[in-house]
Amino acid sequence: MTETALSLVADIGGTNTRVALAEGTRLLPDTIERFRNADFAGLETVLTAYLAGQNNPDCGGACVALAGPVRDGVGDMTNLDWTIDAETVARAARAEVVDVINDLQAQGHALGHIAPDRVTRVVAGTAAPDHASKLVIGVGTGFNCAPVHETPAGRLVVPSESGHANLPIRSTEELDLCRDFETAHGFPAVEDVLSGRGLAHVAGWMSGRQGAAREYSAAQVMELAAKGDETATAALAFFVRILGTVTGNLSLIHLPFGGIFLVGGVARAVGPWLADMGFDDAMRDKGRFAGFMKNFPVCLVEDDYAALTGCARHLAQKRRPGKTVSG
Repeated sequence: MTETALSLVADIGGTNTRVALAEGTRLLPDTIERFRNADFAGLETVLTAYLAGQNNPDCGGACVALAGPVRDGVGDMTNLDWTIDAETVARAARAEVVDVINDLQAQGHALGHIAPDRVTRVVAGTAAPDHASKLVIGVGTGFNCAPVHETPAGRLVVPSESGHANLPIRSTEELDLCRDFETAHGFPAVEDVLSGRGLAHVAGWMSGRQGAAREYSAAQVMELAAKGDETATAALAFFVRILGTVTGNLSLIHLPFGGIFLVGGVARAVGPWLADMGFDDAMRDKGRFAGFMKNFPVCLVEDDYAALTGCARHLAQKRRPGKTVSG
């Protein structure tokens, strides 16, 4: 497989799947297509339909990134009833080199290869060398993170399922929310707040506390907050503070001196509200380590197709002679 051979790359979210072709490490923008997952029985039918629309090109490699845990080449979607394995991807793409990775791993492989105007600094931090560790945090249909490390063998992006850890509690209000979620879902996880449905949950919970319970979608919360609606604005502010707290916690665990990168549709939607609603203060509210938290700058990635770029970069590293790093 040559460095300019065509590859199939796909980013599978809880709602949509994005598919494209890459030539070597270069994503081909004109080939990007989006598919609604609800319209398909599984990934193989998506890939078959996509390739047919592209006149069935000869793909030497294929890499798919999915929102869920991957083990031994098999991935289970967290918010979709699909199981994806390398054998199925190889069969659909008729490719020689195949990998299945977590979507946040793909985002990590894309760092440094995203157009500068698609990356916005939202929290200042101390400058660090290019090889410093980084952290990708994804907020969308679900929540997750992936630390990014540069090694002599290549880039290593470590998978996790951070969205299913316990929700942090710093106030009586947060405790009340956790108890409500525990009653409804059995376990109050980070993703129950820090996701699209989580933002809707928070707004619904707040409206119930005010004696006028109603259901929201995440889009409705954002729209109403922009119009000054009290409940929606309070829910969004609560969301932003929790995001800041969790980002600070993950920063202390992974020490990403090279920066934190927020990705995902919900992260982009709340991006304009981060500064005014106290994201920075919540992130750095770590007692005697508050000053230390200034080491971690935060950026918002506004490239909706970064995971596709990351898949192409990962494939290029995977087939490079002498490179043994996985992930």
